[in-house]
Order: sequence, then structure tokens, then C-alpha cells
Amino acid sequence: MRRRREPIHVGVVYSLTGPYGLVGREMLNGVSLAIDEINAVDGNDFELVPLVFDPGGDLHRYEEAVEALIHDKGVHHIVGCYTSASRKQVLPLLERYDRLLWHSARYEGFESSDNVIYVGAAPNQHIVPLAQHMIANIGVDVFCVGSNYIWTWETTRVLQEIVTAASGRIVGKRLVALGDTDIDHIVREIFEKRPPAIFNTLVGEASYLFHRRLRQAWRRAGVSDDDAPPILSCSLGEHELRLIGPSASTGHLTSAAYFSSIDTPENRSFVRRYRKAFSSETLPSADVEAAYLCGILLGRAVQQAGNGNVRAVRDATYRETVDAPQGKVKVDPETNHCYLTPRLARSRRGYRFDIVEAAVAPVKPDPYLAWLDVDALVADSRRSGANDASSRRLRVVQ
Repeated sequence: MRRRREPIHVGVVYSLTGPYGLVGREMLNGVSLAIDEINAVDGNDFELVPLVFDPGGDLHRYEEAVEALIHDKGVHHIVGCYTSASRKQVLPLLERYDRLLWHSARYEGFESSDNVIYVGAAPNQHIVPLAQHMIANIGVDVFCVGSNYIWTWETTRVLQEIVTAASGRIVGKRLVALGDTDIDHIVREIFEKRPPAIFNTLVGEASYLFHRRLRQAWRRAGVSDDDAPPILSCSLGEHELRLIGPSASTGHLTSAAYFSSIDTPENRSFVRRYRKAFSSETLPSADVEAAYLCGILLGRAVQQAGNGNVRAVRDATYRETVDAPQGKVKVDPETNHCYLTPRLARSRRGYRFDIVEAAVAPVKPDPYLAWLDVDALVADSRRSGANDASSRRLRVVQ
């Protein structure tokens, strides 16, 4: 007879409805798969029990959910928060009551809390490599469009700093409110200015509609898909390509630590397990894999610590190295961010990405960009573009 296991309740707080509900549902899939796999380990004397809350994209409901998890359920560990606005909304509660958030979303950086394990990419692991590639292979002028919140503000600020150092320009910068899909005026402006590249930080349906409307505008003007300015992103995933649709989802460049097309035994196995658990029609994205890693890191740390105590689990996390679908991942004890492997990939037919560049090893997180030498990055990018534009090796300057 299997002995009774000690239940450890885990809060899961993702918006499963609302303007970015698709991403939330995908992240829920990722952490659910991880929890199932942790619970299937015979030697464990505990069982992770998820308590799922759907704030629906409402910041106040995030706060209410975390309050309820802490006070009503006695939860010590919470996985969730897709937007930085939601993370910042609950951070005071986490720090006041000494709870731990396992944050799966890639984000803009410039934060480090003892009460957050940042599993998503830091800025030196997504926006910096994207800017390098743009300077080396596309151009130094860019049009920026995004949802009006902190992710857009900060990633655009970093991009602007790098572009300016390369003697380039932000030729336009337009924002819309989260959930707002009125983007036709932005499409018209981009069509008139014809920038060499477009940096997109729109969230949810606004982003999918933007891709479709802009592609339609180029085609009406006789501009081929190959000649249209590329749309660059640090957040576009496989699951979102399907929502954009087949006619407008190809040719976009995304910077992320994970793509389902990574050709390793660990990732092939992960893709098979994910599709078996959820749907043979879907592929895991960077959001899915990061949420999965949150559950795996938490479960392994509880194994090591022997209990769910926040301090013990956090200390145990620093001793873990995971052979993740993206490659080796570990948490940096100096910042609570993860070592990750930056990659760049271009979307193609079939709602997939082809990887075009990748770092040769996991990169130490630099959430404050304290080690970033912008002038050296620009010089290195230009050398790369002049001498080695076809290389698949991503040069991450620190």
C-alpha cells in the first residue's frame, strides 16, 4: 500500500480569461504537467496540490487571490503572474508574509526580491540579444508598438539605448491600453514610415490583430512577405502563431530561451509528454516551458529541503541544476534569476519556429544590466554582421 503523502498546497495564479487568457492557460498547462511528474515520483513523501485562481487580467483580483491563498489556505508557494503589473501588485504581500512567488514570465528586469524566483528570462537574455541581431542583420532604425505597461516601457527603453548608441533612431513609439484592439492608426503610420524593423510588445488579441492587419496592408500595396519589414518580439510563442493565423504568422523574429524545435532528447521527450497530456495539435512555447520549470524547481527543492518552508526551499533551489527542455538551468543565488540559454528564431508555416542563432551555453542573468557595455555590444554586433552574418552562434555581450 502506498503510504499517505503530506500535501503541500501550491497557489497557481494565472489569468485564464481576459485579454491574455490564452497565455495564462498555456502556463497553467506547463505547471500542471510539472506537478503531475513530481507527484509521480515514488520516493517522495509529499504531494503538490495546486489551488488555481483566475484573476481574469484584473490587477485587484490578483491581490485578492494571493491574500486568499496566504490567509485562507496557508499557502507558502505561488506560481504565476504573467504581466509585470500583476507581479508588482502582489509583491508587497509576498514580502510582508514571507511567501515565495515562482515567476515564469520573461520580463523587463530591474527587480530582485528574496520572495521571487525569476524563472523567465532577464533583459540580457532576451532584449539584448534581439537588439544585437537587429543591428548586425537588419538595421538600426526601428518602430516600437506595445501595450501601455511596464514590460513595454522598460524593454523599449533598453532597445532605445542600444539603438541610439548605434546611431539609429526610434522612428515611432505608439502604445495602446491593455485589452485595447484599436490599432488601425498604428498600422497606417507604420505603412507610411516604412521602418526597417518593428518591435512589438503588444499583449494578447491586440498583438494577433496587429500582425494580421499589417500583413494585409503590405500585401495590398504589393509588398511581398519576404520584403516586408520584420516584426521583432521577445514574447511571441508557438501557441500565439495559431491565433494570428496562417496568412500572417510567418517570418517574425522572436528572442526567447526556449522553442519547441530545439533538437535534443530532453526537449523531444518534453514535447511528446506535453502533447500527450494536452493536445497533439499544440506545441509548447517558452511560456509553457518556464511554467513547467517553476513546478520542477519547486518540487525538487521541496525534495531536498524535506518540507515546504520558504527559507529551506529557497536555499535548496540554489543547489539544483535541471536538465530542462531548453538545456541546463540553475538559479543564481545573487539575484534569484535563472541561468538560461538565449536563442533567436523565425516563425514559419505550421506554427513553428526555426532557430537561427543560439548562445553556446547558459548565460548568467543580469537583471539590472549592470555589466552591459552598450558601445562594446554595438561594435561586436557590427563585426558580426560584417563578417559572420550566417553564424548560428549568438554572441551575448556582458
